[in-house]
Amino acid sequence: MMYVARETRYDKMKYNRCGKSGLLLPAVSLGLWHNFGSNSNFDNMVDLCQTAFDHGITHFDLANNYGPAPGAAEENFGRILKKSLGNYRDELIIATKAGYEMWPGPYGNWGSRKYLVASLDQSLRRMGLDYVDIYYHHRPDPDTPLEETARALDGIVRSGKALYVGISNYNKEQTAAIAQLFREMGTPFIINQRKYSMLVRDIEKDGLKGYAAQNGIGVITFSPLAQGLLTDRYFNGIPQDSRIRTDGRFLKESAVNEEVLNKVHSLNQIAQERGQSLAQMALAWILRDGDITSVLIGASRPSQILDNIGMMENMVFSEEEQRKIEEILA
Repeated sequence: MMYVARETRYDKMKYNRCGKSGLLLPAVSLGLWHNFGSNSNFDNMVDLCQTAFDHGITHFDLANNYGPAPGAAEENFGRILKKSLGNYRDELIIATKAGYEMWPGPYGNWGSRKYLVASLDQSLRRMGLDYVDIYYHHRPDPDTPLEETARALDGIVRSGKALYVGISNYNKEQTAAIAQLFREMGTPFIINQRKYSMLVRDIEKDGLKGYAAQNGIGVITFSPLAQGLLTDRYFNGIPQDSRIRTDGRFLKESAVNEEVLNKVHSLNQIAQERGQSLAQMALAWILRDGDITSVLIGASRPSQILDNIGMMENMVFSEEEQRKIEEILA
């Protein structure tokens, strides 16, 4: 049966301007970092993407190396576009990235012009697209001149293969440096993607959050639920099917310690008083002051997407709530 998107899909989602650009991003975006690889169920991937779009999530975030295996998430998303979502291409914001190792040899990694151009061509083929909406450099390259990376991204936009450019994992100083190059070239640079949550606040410490807000640069945050710590998942120990047990690269067992769990239980008390799940409050907190454009969620089942976007029902924090939260997190 042919997929037809819900007519009410735009009724409840909030859309935020991305920096000073004309582009609006949904408050919640769907990341395909996990659960879209060759070892995942394709029908579930379709359900995830259709559920997201049916509820106003127009932005789908990928990277060349998302899998496993590298490239698999883009291939699977390309299949989803062909099967259903492609009919709505002009309503979608599709982003991908390059910056981590993708193929053997000296030209499949980091930030050279050679790598960035070749990688995007591969990504477009995997997804069956003529262009992406946002193309990111995935991480700073200490050995390639920043001007080369910036010029490569600028040239990609001028070639029509991307509409906007972004950066990921750049700190405040690195962001300021490349932003100046983009201004001089007239490149539509609109966004930085960084890790940010109640438990990981590096973008506040290094000044990136404030700098971006003051200089018209959007910020989209990944791992907003701290790999599941800011959910009810670890309230009673570590489940056997948790990411810690199945893939310990991004969340170590040592992170689920007594101090963190005490914070999580205290935060959950405030969430309950707000009529929210802990996850909903954690997402709303990231967007509390308007400096963050969008939060990137991951999901293994459609019900998680629906729970997460439920945070739209209460995104305002009282001064007392903010004070209590800061005391817990201190």
